[in-house]
Amino acid sequence: MANDALPAPAAWGNVVLASLLMLATLPGRTQGLGLITEPMLQDLRLDRVDYAALNLWATLLGAVVCLPAGWLMDRWGLRWMASAVSVVLAAVVWRMSAVAGAGGGMFVLLLLTRGLGQSALSVASITTVGKSFGARSGWPMGVYSVLLSVLFAVAFVVVGAGVRSQGWRTTWAQVALGVLVIAVLVAAFLREPPRPAEVARSATPGISLAMALRTSTFWVFAGATALFGLVASGLGLFNEAVLAERGFPQETFHIFLAVTTLCALVGQMLCGWLSLRHPMPRLLAVAMFLYAAGLAALPMIRTSPQLWLFAVPFGVAAGFITVIFFAVWGQAFGRRHLGRIQGAAQMLTVLASALGPLLFAWSHRATGSYAPLLQALAPLVFALGLAAWWTRMSSPGSTPRE
Repeated sequence: MANDALPAPAAWGNVVLASLLMLATLPGRTQGLGLITEPMLQDLRLDRVDYAALNLWATLLGAVVCLPAGWLMDRWGLRWMASAVSVVLAAVVWRMSAVAGAGGGMFVLLLLTRGLGQSALSVASITTVGKSFGARSGWPMGVYSVLLSVLFAVAFVVVGAGVRSQGWRTTWAQVALGVLVIAVLVAAFLREPPRPAEVARSATPGISLAMALRTSTFWVFAGATALFGLVASGLGLFNEAVLAERGFPQETFHIFLAVTTLCALVGQMLCGWLSLRHPMPRLLAVAMFLYAAGLAALPMIRTSPQLWLFAVPFGVAAGFITVIFFAVWGQAFGRRHLGRIQGAAQMLTVLASALGPLLFAWSHRATGSYAPLLQALAPLVFALGLAAWWTRMSSPGSTPRE
C-alpha cells in the first residue's frame, strides 16, 4: 500500500463507515423521498405537479452544494465535516416529519435534504474511500458498491414497511434518528485519511480542481457518468412504462428490476477485480459500449428471452460505471484535492440525473413513445465510450494531459 494511504484495517473500516454515510443520504435521494411521496402529498394536500416543480428546483440548486462541500472536506478533513453534515441533515429530516403545510418552508426542507444528503454526504462518502486507499481504490470501491446495494435494499424494505404500518411522519422521524446514529459512529470511528499538508509531502500530491478541469480525462469520465446518470434516472422513473410499451406486464417489470440489480452487483465486484489488472478508461469504454447496445436494442425487444438477454449485460454495465465513477478520480488526479474534484463530478451527475426524467417525459409527450429518445441517446453513449477507449490517464504526480 502507498505510504500516504491508511493501514489496511483502518482503510477497510472506513469503507464500512463510508457505506453508512451513503446510506444516510437516503432522505435526500429520489428513491428515499419516493417512499413517503404519496402519503405526504395526501396529508399536506399538495398538488403533484407543484411538488414535482419544488423537487426539481431543490435538486438543481442542491447540486451546487457539492463544490463547497468538497472544498471544506479537503481543507478541514472528512471526519468532523461528514459528522456535522449528518447531524444537520438529521435535524432537517426531523423537522420535515413535523411539517404542517406546503408553503415556502417545504421547499427549504427539500432543498436542504437534497443539498446535504444527495450532494454533500455523497461527496463525503465517496471521497472517504478514495482518500483511504489512494490510487489502488478499484477493488475497495467494488466492495463499497456492493455494501451500498445491500444496505439500500434493506433500507427500502424497512422504511417502506414503516410508512405502511406507522405512517410517513413517524417513519421519517425514525429515519432522522438513524442518520444521527450514523453521525455518531462516523465521529467515533472514522480514521482521518492524510490531510492535504501531509499528502503534499508524499510522492503523489495530486493536482488542483482547476488543473483537472483543463484535462480531457475529467470531462470524458464526468461526461460519461453524467450521461449514464441522465439515462438511468429517466429509465428508473419510467421503467415500467418503457417495458409496457414493449408489451410486458407489471410482474415482468418487477422481475426485471431484481435481475438487473443482481447483475449490477456482479458487475461491481467484477469491475473492482478487473481494475487491478486493466486501466480504468478501457473498463469505462467497454461498459459504455454495452450500455449503448442495450439502449439501441430496448425499443426492438418483443419476447421474454430477448428481455433477459438484454438485462444481463445492461445490469453489468451499470455496475461497472458505478464503480468507475467512485474510483477513478483519486487514480487520475491524486488525493490532495480529491474532495473538490469529486464534488465537481458529483454536481454534474446530480444535474444530469435531474434532467433525465424530464427528457423522457418530453419524449413521450411529443412522440407518444420513449423509443425515439432511447435511439437518440444510444449513439451519444457509444461516442463517449470511444472517447474513453482513447483516453490515457497521467500519473497524479505528473503534469496532466490537456
